[in-house]
Amino acid sequence: MQLAPEIFKAYDIRGIIDKTLTPEVARAIGHALGSEAVARGQQTIAVGRDGRLSGPALAGALAEGICAAGVDVIDVGCVPTPLSYFAAFHLGTDSCVSVTGSHNPPDYNGFKMVLGGQTLFGELIQDLRRRIEEGDLAHGTGSVRKADIVGDYLDRVVGDVKLARPMKIVIDCGNGVAGAIAPELFRRLGCEVTELFCEVDGHFPNHHPDPSKPENLQDVVRALAETDAELGLAFDGDGDRLGVVTKDGEIIYPDRQLMLFAEDVLSRVPGGQIIYDVKCTRNLAHWIRERGGEPVMWNTGHALVKAKLKETGAPLAGEMSGHMFFKERWYGFDDGLYTGARLLEILSARPDANAALKALPDAVSTPELNIKMNEGEPFELVRRLREQAAFDGAQEVITIDGVRVEYADGFGLARPSNTTPVVVLRFEADSQEAITRIQGAFRQAIEAVWPGAQLPF
Repeated sequence: MQLAPEIFKAYDIRGIIDKTLTPEVARAIGHALGSEAVARGQQTIAVGRDGRLSGPALAGALAEGICAAGVDVIDVGCVPTPLSYFAAFHLGTDSCVSVTGSHNPPDYNGFKMVLGGQTLFGELIQDLRRRIEEGDLAHGTGSVRKADIVGDYLDRVVGDVKLARPMKIVIDCGNGVAGAIAPELFRRLGCEVTELFCEVDGHFPNHHPDPSKPENLQDVVRALAETDAELGLAFDGDGDRLGVVTKDGEIIYPDRQLMLFAEDVLSRVPGGQIIYDVKCTRNLAHWIRERGGEPVMWNTGHALVKAKLKETGAPLAGEMSGHMFFKERWYGFDDGLYTGARLLEILSARPDANAALKALPDAVSTPELNIKMNEGEPFELVRRLREQAAFDGAQEVITIDGVRVEYADGFGLARPSNTTPVVVLRFEADSQEAITRIQGAFRQAIEAVWPGAQLPF
């Protein structure tokens, strides 16, 4: 069959409904995934789906394909991605698929996949494509059964997280699948909840479910101003990422959230490693060391961070995009709902949640800036930067994922996105003047290796 190669991404499979991703393609992917499960000695895969309109048809076709390889399916229904991950632990399958388009537009959908406790990424995803194209498939007759894990998940979180006092919060689910669970979870934790857009609706009629974009948090900002709620939480389309807003409307970006979590975890795991991706603030390393931890900078990408977490045994990891991974007291997968619960546990022990959040170290920084390019070009541009560019006055050039140049008063980053053909840029410094200087150094370096690049700064 004809497969669109571009749907096989670095961390997942993702395509446009009825164009590059059809039920027929989903069935073929299921057959390949089931065949890989057989090769790894896995007998059962849990399958969940987010609230997208295309979810039931794709999940059904995927399950048919998995069964055609002789592997059984446990259908956990319409649940946030973290509950699909939870199912792999709770039901003892070690393997799961979340049928999700995450925060992409409504006409997208895709698959996040775990086999035998390993998140599939990179070559492992390309291997599925190869199996389909070469007909390298197992054959058998698997069965499908349903399981409701929502109650068990809620019990598990409520059994783990204890608030020191009741809190009043705003939650915005952006009509994503987190809306089916978040209101009940936070009420059971002892919160008074103001709900925004918690009805699951795959059209996403109110705003895009992506809390990493400030424009998608404005409804939370307004609700905090108009009510006596002390904190706002926002979730992405499939519930694995969290956005946080203070009472006075300041967005607390995930790298600053990670400071609070690191301080808390290190109080119980002295000397623990804390993993964070190359996009995070340089204030993190100092903060972690001051609290007796070991900072570990790593590649961006939820699958890559999970692999590093497994390799190191670190108790905590986080990404600038909003994925948080708690291994201490939890399972090590990214879960926006559980992250929100842990945040409230910490803040409920402080007399003023707003003040506690605003006291976290901050710096002048840019949002993510993108250089739009053709397929393949971002990797080539960054390769040239790595090999040819000179950054005068730099203290260190870090090349684990792109090029991150550290100065005494800030940093600049250029890395190729693994999901879209862009170079991602980010700048942070002690002052606006320092950011302008660092951007100038990057402009000079990029124009030297790629004349005519359309720079966004």
